[in-house]
Amino acid sequence: MKQVPLPSEMRMGADGLMDRTRAKSMINVDCTFGLEQGLEIKASVPDAELIVVSMGPGSFEQSLRKAISLGYDRAVLLSDKRLGGSDTFATGLALSTLLKTKLLPPDSKDPFIIFAGRQTSDGDTAHVPSQVGENLDIPQATFVEEVDYHVDHVEVVRMIEGGHQRLRLPVPCIISVAPTAIHARRPSLSDAIRAREAQIETYTLDDIGLAPAEVGLGGSPTLVSKVVNIKRSRPPVTMLQGKTPEALFAELAPIFDENYMPPAAAQDAAGQEDTEDEDEPETEEQKAKYAAYPRVDFRKGAKGILTWIEMNDDHVAHSSFEILNPARRLADELQTTVTSVLIGDNVTPFAKQVIAHGADEVIVVNDPRLKEYSTLPFTAVISQIIKDRNPEIALFGATTSGRELAPRLGSRVKAGVTADCTILKIGDFVNKKQKAILYPCLEAIRPTYGESKLATIIGFWCPQMATARPGTFEALPVDNSRQGKITEFKAELSPKDFIVDILDTQRNESGSQSLFSADIIICGGRPCGELDDFKLIKELAEALKTRGYKADWGASRQAVDRGYAPYSRQIGQSGKTVRPKVYVAVAISGAIQHTSGMKESGKVLAIDRDPGSNMFNSADFGIVGDYQTVLPMLIEKVKAGELAWGVTATEHPGG
Repeated sequence: MKQVPLPSEMRMGADGLMDRTRAKSMINVDCTFGLEQGLEIKASVPDAELIVVSMGPGSFEQSLRKAISLGYDRAVLLSDKRLGGSDTFATGLALSTLLKTKLLPPDSKDPFIIFAGRQTSDGDTAHVPSQVGENLDIPQATFVEEVDYHVDHVEVVRMIEGGHQRLRLPVPCIISVAPTAIHARRPSLSDAIRAREAQIETYTLDDIGLAPAEVGLGGSPTLVSKVVNIKRSRPPVTMLQGKTPEALFAELAPIFDENYMPPAAAQDAAGQEDTEDEDEPETEEQKAKYAAYPRVDFRKGAKGILTWIEMNDDHVAHSSFEILNPARRLADELQTTVTSVLIGDNVTPFAKQVIAHGADEVIVVNDPRLKEYSTLPFTAVISQIIKDRNPEIALFGATTSGRELAPRLGSRVKAGVTADCTILKIGDFVNKKQKAILYPCLEAIRPTYGESKLATIIGFWCPQMATARPGTFEALPVDNSRQGKITEFKAELSPKDFIVDILDTQRNESGSQSLFSADIIICGGRPCGELDDFKLIKELAEALKTRGYKADWGASRQAVDRGYAPYSRQIGQSGKTVRPKVYVAVAISGAIQHTSGMKESGKVLAIDRDPGSNMFNSADFGIVGDYQTVLPMLIEKVKAGELAWGVTATEHPGG
């Protein structure tokens, strides 16, 4: 469990690390769902001991006591100033060492289950559960919504791209829980009283036998080299003031015309960001000093770009084609090649598609046991390929699978991973301690701290690994004339790699991939689920499609977390990034975590009952009103063919 600052109080120090000195904090929301799963297990196993574990400063005790008030038996804190600056790799190592040395039963007949939250609100990486699982050598399941305990195993339902998957995991195992699972219960009076007097067991690095050099900044494969503030630059919203349905529609209709653009000022700034460097500018004296430093190639012979090609049933995931865009650009700059790894059963025919999208070589691993993605065998396969090829960079799509595979793989091959990147480029790093300029570094840039800042992360352990947010990069144009190499690879796999059984996979939301190519997206917030189960959102999107528009529908994280829409429809920081020509935000609060996923839309229309909604700050046009009144009128007009997309309704396909 982690304690995090309140979203409104997230602050970053000049060193790029979280400054918690004055921030009010709370239990990370996702972690409360993990806490509840432990309590659910205890209902089936009354003699089970519940232990809550955290790593951080002494102030974390307040959240540990809260866990005890919920019904936990023991609270343990790993706290040591020498842990400061630990990235997720070092954090996973520290926590797993604590568990092995102080908490987990030495007798394998005494089983254990570890629960964690899906991810934290300050980092949003979702890395640590996978890294703890790798360090403990136990199986894992992530993005889990349901847990069914069966003594020697558990069955879980997890979110995947486009649907859900049911897995059977042996015990022991580690499970990260999504906020669509069971909500945390309220504390009982007796446990609340007990929590006040409870002793918090506190350990240091010396207590667990972990060398300081293995954690903190020194033991972290990645570091924050630069931080800039993100300043939004979209001009003030134009509010539509029509007093009657006809008058409102007269103002609304032009927004859906492909040839109609927002006011000039809005058009100049739509989808753009200003950034402001937080670092002190270098003096001329400093520049001259650094220029004299020798340039050092830190790669130690590592060369080439590696990407993972994810398969969804019988097709390549769109995110895997997207990642080939930055991979191709980085490889050309480094004068090297792009090698993609394609794993599955009889997947060789897909290799030509991968080459046509930018790869120079496709390593194909065919095995009937690998027909569906599973963390353990895929980690084993790719780690063997990395050992064989020694790439300098490895890139993955930040899908539900990519977000659990990359960090587990990173811990196995001893490399750091930067999550959910939106910019990938090559640069230099001035290492003042070594008095050297290290090159060529992968600058993995990602929004962080509630999407208020852009952090540049650099790693010096090859491969330098990163995941890219789906929808951030456009797939390169298909070039079927490209020539490339297709290589078969025989991986060494053991029975232990297959101890997790895939019981069932359902992808009923495969159509959500069209969010990336839609011209119009209708996105609903939590009220749309509470009031009409997204009926009007879906009906408007369907009406637009019937009239020939490329339209689709999405949902905010709050709506998804409450089960009103599948994860595959989520738009925002931890979902998809989209760039439609028209984006309609319906009853969405406008938190920056959501707007980060749609900020590059051509025209944004916000509909909300609250005139003070933050969504209006990220919109070109706004309507203050009840969406249950506005959308039916719009649906009726669409069905009647009274909207035009660059042409008159009668000329439009289907019009």
